[in-house]
Formats: sequence, structure tokens, C-alpha cells
Amino acid sequence: MITYTIRLFTLFAFILTGLLAGSSFAQPPDFVQLAEQLKPSVVNISTAQTVKPRTPAFPRPGSPGNDMFEEFFEKFFRGHPQTPRKKRALGSGFIISKDGYILTNGHVVEDADVIKVKLSDGREFDGEVRGLDPKLDLALIKIEAGEGLPVAELGDSDSLKVGEWVMAIGNPFGLEQTVTVGIVSAKGRVIGAGPYDNFIQTDASINPGNSGGPLFNVRGEVIGINTAIIAGGQGIGFAIPVNMAKQIIPQLRDDGHVTRGYLGVTVQPLTEELAESFGMDEPKGALVNEVIEGSPAEEAGLKRGDIILSFNGQEVNELNDLPRIVANTPVDEKVKVKIFRKGKVREVKVRVGRLDDGQEPLASGPDKSEGVLGLSVANLTPELAERYSVKESRGVLVTAIDPDGSAAEANLRIGDQILDVNDQEVTSVQEFEAAVGKPGKGKVVRLLIQRRETLFFTTVEND
Repeated sequence: MITYTIRLFTLFAFILTGLLAGSSFAQPPDFVQLAEQLKPSVVNISTAQTVKPRTPAFPRPGSPGNDMFEEFFEKFFRGHPQTPRKKRALGSGFIISKDGYILTNGHVVEDADVIKVKLSDGREFDGEVRGLDPKLDLALIKIEAGEGLPVAELGDSDSLKVGEWVMAIGNPFGLEQTVTVGIVSAKGRVIGAGPYDNFIQTDASINPGNSGGPLFNVRGEVIGINTAIIAGGQGIGFAIPVNMAKQIIPQLRDDGHVTRGYLGVTVQPLTEELAESFGMDEPKGALVNEVIEGSPAEEAGLKRGDIILSFNGQEVNELNDLPRIVANTPVDEKVKVKIFRKGKVREVKVRVGRLDDGQEPLASGPDKSEGVLGLSVANLTPELAERYSVKESRGVLVTAIDPDGSAAEANLRIGDQILDVNDQEVTSVQEFEAAVGKPGKGKVVRLLIQRRETLFFTTVEND
């Protein structure tokens, strides 16, 4: 019996040793070797932008209240024009071709008058923006440094797994060539940055100045472009999946901009209750709540209440899948769209339109709401969180208040976070509007408010 037990233990140990030896994730990778290998392809970017001074907002001649301020305005401002100042910023990027093309975030170089690119060996070059995509927040810049530059290999972000080791290299707070490591915390994060939200979340330290820098996997391949952080968050950073960048790099290089497909519908998430009400077995797809007049969707016969299940052969499992699929579909291509309508699965053909500036390929539901309860709210993005010094990444943010409305009477303020409505938690504008509903005049709504360090309830009576 003892001999049999020993044999079983030996066999188990042999199998376990073999499994660990064959697993690339059994132990941390050699970060020293990775850092030495990858740092030469990462660059530091510094920019300068001329900011014109604003004209002081004093009353002009003939305006009410002019007498008090006009003499002051004349003495101190009109005769002494203010000098334009330089606004400077820091970011990161990485070389994607031997002849000097560099990928970074759009917000790092947008509107910059001067772009300086510093390589890991200390050489510095002037950078020129060759292509800009504000919707995805990516930019392609070019330096003239001859041939033979070290290139970062682009990997496959679709194959990335939660829990994998990753390494970020960049220029946080101006600290050049800083290396941080962590794991992939989540995939497919939607943080309210735009219609193509699909971020990789990582706990590798990312700070201001890391923007535009690469997120590498253990094979030394770029799998993301570091882009956003949550203000006040610890170990929470976001990167654009590199596969989304690979789709647009040729257009940025050849055309300087990105052309995207356009459908022309607004959609909302399909909850279990809505799915059941439409006769579906599961909440899968994107629910159309409006078809834009004259759009490709209207011409194809799509209707309010249709549930889009697939587009051009790609499944739409949830609402956020659809904007990315539509945007990446070639203009004028005729594609099949599978929909659920009145209890049956049908198929329609849509000729994809061209997305113009100011349009969206479709709307993934509103990102702001105006006029409800005498206030306006917006989804809480990292940019809004930083602007209003918000630490908690919950709820929706109050961005405007009608001074004569009920929200003002309830002492609500711009920058307040609404966490729940009538004990129903809200994490987006859509959820806020659904929770508020359409209250009749005089109906009272109870709100849970976060104001900096203070948490409190208040009630707002509908006007």
C-alpha cells in the first residue's frame, strides 16, 4: 500500500513538473532582458503649443454695468496686449517602421507647434504629424533619422488573456524610459471615451506622460497603446488594443485621416427584461431605438425595435460591438445584417455609408442628458474626472444646472456625482434616464450624491 502511494505521488509530481515546464506563465518572465530588448524602440515626445491670451470679459461701451469697469479695462488691458504663452506637454510613443514612423496618442501631439522626439540613445529629432484620428485618439508622426531604426513589433491584442504579464515603457512625469510591469486586469472596458471604447485594463503603473507609449506582452510585442487613467485610481490604467490601431495605420500614413463606415441608427443595451418583452431567449445584440432619416439604415429598411444580431458576418453580442464593426467596414460595401424582428430572425442588406465629421457610425446610446430634473449629466470619463477633481469613478456627473430649476433649489452643484436614483444604482446616462423615467409634474425623485468626500441623499421635484 505504501509503495503504491509513493508511485502515485511520484507520477503526480512528474506530471506537475511537466506542466509547469511547458507553461510560459508558470513564473515571471525575464524582465531585465525584455527591458533591454524593447527600450530602444520607445521614444519620449515633448510638445509646445502657442496659446493666445483671452480678452478679459469686461463690459464693453454701451453695455449695462460698464461705468464701473471701463476705466479699469482701458488702463490695464487695452493698452497693454498680453504676450502669447507656450503650453508644453510630455508623452511617449514607439517606432513602427525603420524609416521613422512613430505611433502615439492624438492628444499628445494635436495642435502642437513644435514636436521633439527623443530616442533611447539620446538623439533628438523634430517630429511631423502625418496622420491624426481624434475618434480613436491615435496619431502617426514621422522623424527623419535615416534607415535602420529599432522597430517595435505589433502583436495580436485579440489573443490577449486576462492575467497575462505586460510591460509598459514610457515617459511618466518626464522620467525618461521608465519601465513598469503588471498584468492584464480586464479586456473590453468601456470608460466613456468615445464610440469605440474597447480598452485593455492593466495594473502596470501608468501615469501622465505614459500616454502614447506601448504596452508589451512577454514576447516583446506591442499589444496596446497606453492612453488613460482614472484620476485618483491605484493600479488602474487603460490601453487601446493594438489591433484597432493596425486597422487604421495605413490610412493615417497614406491619407492623413481615417475614413469609416456609417450606418445611421441609435441603439441601446438589451436588458433581460427587454429581451423577454421582444420574445428573445437571451439578451444578445443591439436594440435599435431610432433610425436616422436618409441614412443607409433607413434605405435598407431597418426599423425601430429591430435587434441587430450580426453585421457583415460578425456577431454583435452586446451594444458596444456594433460601432467598431460598422466603423471598420469599407464604405460603399454591401453587407448582410442579421436582425430579430417580431419573433423572427431576418436578414437585410445594407450599403455602408461614409462617416462624416460630427457623425457617429451609430450611437451607443447618449453620453449626456440635458433638461431632466433641471440639470444635465454626462458619463464620467477620465477627462471629466480630472477636470472636476473627481476621485470616485462611479455614477454620472452633473455638468450643468438650470438656475431656475428644481435641481438648483435642491442645492445640487456642477461636479456632483449622482450614484443612484430612488435606490437604483446608475453607472451611465442611459441608466440615469431609465431610472428617472418620465416623472410627472410635481413628482419627487430621490438621489444619492457624492460631492468630493461627502455622500448624501437629496430629493428633486420635477418642474
